[in-house]
Amino acid sequence: MGVPEDEVKFPAGSDTEIESLSEFDAAAERGELAGYRVQSVDLTGRTSALLGVDTAGAVFLGCAMEPDAAAKVRGDGALVFPPVPDLPFDPYRGALYSPAELFEGLAQGYEGTPDALSYDWFQRTRADGDIFSSMLRSIHDDAISDALDELLVGARVVGVMGGHAMARGTAEYEGAAVLGRTLARAGFTVATGGGPGAMEAANLGAYAAPFDDAMLTSALQLLAGEPSFRPSVSAWARAAFEVRTKWPRGGTSVGIPTWFYGHEPPNAFAGAIAKYFANATREDGLLARSNAGVVFLPGAAGTVQEIFDNATPNYYESRGTPTPMVLVDRAHWTQELPTWPLLQALAKDRPMAARIALVDSVSEAPDALARMSR
Repeated sequence: MGVPEDEVKFPAGSDTEIESLSEFDAAAERGELAGYRVQSVDLTGRTSALLGVDTAGAVFLGCAMEPDAAAKVRGDGALVFPPVPDLPFDPYRGALYSPAELFEGLAQGYEGTPDALSYDWFQRTRADGDIFSSMLRSIHDDAISDALDELLVGARVVGVMGGHAMARGTAEYEGAAVLGRTLARAGFTVATGGGPGAMEAANLGAYAAPFDDAMLTSALQLLAGEPSFRPSVSAWARAAFEVRTKWPRGGTSVGIPTWFYGHEPPNAFAGAIAKYFANATREDGLLARSNAGVVFLPGAAGTVQEIFDNATPNYYESRGTPTPMVLVDRAHWTQELPTWPLLQALAKDRPMAARIALVDSVSEAPDALARMSR
């Protein structure tokens, strides 16, 4: 018989979450499953443990279990959200994606990978008005946000924004990669939109940070053979995995892409990938977590949007002290897309005025960040 809710002692904070079998086994051995949240753990081999421990007030999210175990924990008063069949993604997942996970099956073509299949599912369901599909997307994105926050506890995060059209093999791509490497070597966690172009370059640079400088030069040469994800995502992604295979155990950075722009694949150099269905959640989350500043490389509409998405909380100081913003390429941001003059006008006579900078080249961005962070 379940314990009444007001008598259940709930553990505090993230200690309530169980996201692996080892964590489950440790909690079960202590007899401490009451009030816990067990997230996407296969418990079909843990029936005896579930039958022998109190699970009152617990919540099991997408945990496979034997029928008698499920009946028992429901009898205790636990909530059981069973796995959802026939989905190309796990809405209850307890961790961020890895490149290997999203690109599983790439050898047979990108179209059959979990990333491509999830995009196809999104395309089929996004406009059908089905509340169940909408709920699954929301649960998934909330689980991703939870995992991302857990990963970034205590991290100094610098966001690097820029266009997806920046091609491998160009000076601009190399400059963005060197920027990512410089930031990672300075102790920052590099976070990008997780896609191709400037985003991939910055994640590549962070991946290259533990190696000598020659490694990045060689990797850039290898990647230049497949300059774009068009026309073939498969060939583009395989070149990235060739780099990862040749130089394993690189540095870790974060990519935060979205299936809303699913025609753009995620890049394989972000060690942790927080992929969302809702682009608005992804955009705000990426900028909000860039607590040590944001570097904006040349881009088009998406990058312009990100500049002002970041400028708004800086203007109102809604997140506290404004975070540094560095715009790279004076001609781009003053002539081609004259964003800088408007940003200056917004910042006038406000604390954010000391936290914005325009530089000519990407090599100047780390020093500009450092000056504004003092």
